[in-house]
Amino acid sequence: MNIVVAVDSFKGSLSSAEAGEAVKKGIMKACPQADVYVSPLADGGEGTVDALVSGMGGSIKHLEATGPLGNKISTYYGILPQKQTAVIEMASVAGLPLVPTEKRNPLYTTTYGVGEIILDAIRSGCRHFIVGIGGSATNDGGIGMLQALGFDMLDENGAAIPFGAIGLKSLASIDDAHVLPELKKCHFRIACDVKNPLCGQDGCSAVFAPQKGASAAEIVQMDEWLGMYAKIAQAKYPSANPHTPGCGAAGGLGFAFCTFMDAALESGIDIVLDEINLEGHIAKADLVITGEGRLDRQTVMGKAPIGVARIAQRYNKPVIAFAGCVTREARVCNEHGIDAFFPILREPVTVQEAMETVTARRNMADTVEQVMRLILRCRKET
Repeated sequence: MNIVVAVDSFKGSLSSAEAGEAVKKGIMKACPQADVYVSPLADGGEGTVDALVSGMGGSIKHLEATGPLGNKISTYYGILPQKQTAVIEMASVAGLPLVPTEKRNPLYTTTYGVGEIILDAIRSGCRHFIVGIGGSATNDGGIGMLQALGFDMLDENGAAIPFGAIGLKSLASIDDAHVLPELKKCHFRIACDVKNPLCGQDGCSAVFAPQKGASAAEIVQMDEWLGMYAKIAQAKYPSANPHTPGCGAAGGLGFAFCTFMDAALESGIDIVLDEINLEGHIAKADLVITGEGRLDRQTVMGKAPIGVARIAQRYNKPVIAFAGCVTREARVCNEHGIDAFFPILREPVTVQEAMETVTARRNMADTVEQVMRLILRCRKET
């Protein structure tokens, strides 16, 4: 029996690799002769670096870079040997959790560190990039990242503008004469699962800036400044389009990637599934097993298990999902390619106890074993 296992992380409990290995353990208890392939899985957000590095024989590169408040912090990115690919989570250097609540103000937070990581990866030989841009603390339109890569963001006197969205207020021109030459040889795939434009009532300032600490007055100002920034960018790069779905992601970082680096904004799970070539393995499978920490109505909105199920549907492969928690609304998953799903909780315990790594690993293996025993019995009778 050929089984493909692709399970997302159970956040705070099991990594994708740990969850996958626990599933495999349960399978092998019930069916020792099974041929089990465990694939890394992530949706482009938190955990993507760890999942791809651990599952594809990559390495983690640690470095110091500029954090969202302008101070140096320790951060990291992944390097995959295939095509010298760098895997970056923007939140690792410009994420909201890096800013204490009392210091949150997107007028001053910067994406400069994102550019420093890209620069380091380029110098390490990477030319292919996967970048997740969820969870930002910024609203600077990506100008910080661009400054780190050599773009001169200048005021009317030809001086460099300051970090943060406040810098956009004085932006008068953009000069790319000092941009790192190797940047033109790089290919960027941006994991972006929001569709917001750069400006307006659905733009990054109005929708996302409040949770980053912006006041109502600051939101209006930043939206205006981002609009002016877009016009300046369009004057130099006519293809720049602030209305492109996703340009408003990460405080306008999506716009910067599209405009200045010719990047593609894609569904995070689609990028990951493509990079790991999961389709090739599913095509040969007898059974596909997926899952995540919580299965609910939102699972069908671009989450990893549905991405796996979508591929399996193309080949008419049965799909089973396992989760730490399953809500009543998870029934909708049955309409999107998941044939059956099961919670792994075995007995009444506290949430904290259920999320302990040892407990979650054991519960996963035990539940999978029992489901597999039923499957094998049914196969014998047919």
